[in-house]
Amino acid sequence: MDMCMIYPNTSKCSVSSMECFTVLSTQAEKISIATLCGLFGTLCILENSLVLYLIFSSSSTRRKPSYLFISSLALADILASIIFVCSFVNFHVFSETDVSKASFLLQLGGVTTSFSASLSSLLLTALDRYISISKPSAYKLLMTRRRAWIALGVLWVTCATIASLPLLGWNCCSLNSTCSELFPFVDANYLSSWVCFILVLLGWIIYAYAHVLWRAHQHVAYMEKHQEQVGKQTSRMRMDVLLAKTLVMVLTVLVLCWSPVLILMIYSIFARLSNPLRKVFAFCSTLCLLNSMVNPIIYALRSKELSSSLRRVFSQFRRQLKASEESPEVESTHQSSVIET
Repeated sequence: MDMCMIYPNTSKCSVSSMECFTVLSTQAEKISIATLCGLFGTLCILENSLVLYLIFSSSSTRRKPSYLFISSLALADILASIIFVCSFVNFHVFSETDVSKASFLLQLGGVTTSFSASLSSLLLTALDRYISISKPSAYKLLMTRRRAWIALGVLWVTCATIASLPLLGWNCCSLNSTCSELFPFVDANYLSSWVCFILVLLGWIIYAYAHVLWRAHQHVAYMEKHQEQVGKQTSRMRMDVLLAKTLVMVLTVLVLCWSPVLILMIYSIFARLSNPLRKVFAFCSTLCLLNSMVNPIIYALRSKELSSSLRRVFSQFRRQLKASEESPEVESTHQSSVIET
């Protein structure tokens, strides 16, 4: 009988027991996972790298706290793409289960850190917008670059610390406790704690976005009643409405991408997962990668400064390409004139 069926949800920590977690049995499933990871991961790296370039190539954007938070989001998504795709594909597609416990937990810690930092960066972005729309007159005093860097430092240190706990000893092998059915060597209580941490992040994000949307709704109602009196405030209010629509897009994508994974994680804490559900979890995990891929698209399309910087980069690239195409003709004309002389 299969060892995976004999010891369900127990503290079996041998390297051979890792084979129980390779749930993709057919070649079609492995090709599908590899294709999704390769597509989402490549696009995510390219898009977020472009966002980082657009932010730090302009002095006006790299000095603003809001764009510092977006750059943290882009960096976290890049790291998530690289670490997740490499470790996930090696484990599930190529079935490389002969890694040590420390090596596996180190890879899992990298994935956990990057995805946690991605959600935490979204939370800081949401809180930044919350302050800007709640206290617009005091925003520049409250949200300074120094405070933004401190917040980012606390964010990354906290996420890295939480993610490193299994490697430091909070795992079912060291504690001889119940292991998770979804991740090798991971203690079930640690998984529960991490899920609670993510749910708290999502709850704060939803609260901040809901407040921003409510204030945007009030601005729309104000504009409709005082169209002739708003004057210079009209552009600011329209910007808030545009921002609110952006936040709705971000929140919708966030919930759709993370809900399946979190629901299955919560379900695995209270009940045993069947093999089909574990396969579903493997495919749903790629949705977190999809979220990292969609985030820069939303910001590039909805941010006026980033979109204008992107158009400027494309126009410069076209001019350089046109100049490189014309240079051989110019050189040929110059050579022919020399020969005639």
